[in-house]
Amino acid sequence: MTASVITGPAIDRFRTYTLLCALKLELKGLKRSGRSAYSIIKTEYNLKGSRQSVHDQLQSILAS
Repeated sequence: MTASVITGPAIDRFRTYTLLCALKLELKGLKRSGRSAYSIIKTEYNLKGSRQSVHDQLQSILAS
């Protein structure tokens, strides 16, 4: 069995995708300890709006 290692610029993209998935779970009602994915995304990407609109904006960022 071989393991894939994420390196270089793919690390940032993978982290962004992980935050997007965490935000999707928050939209469904799951909570986490510490800062929410919503607040992390808003701070790091300077996005504004509701959880749903931030989710849509981040999805657009990942698509490009």
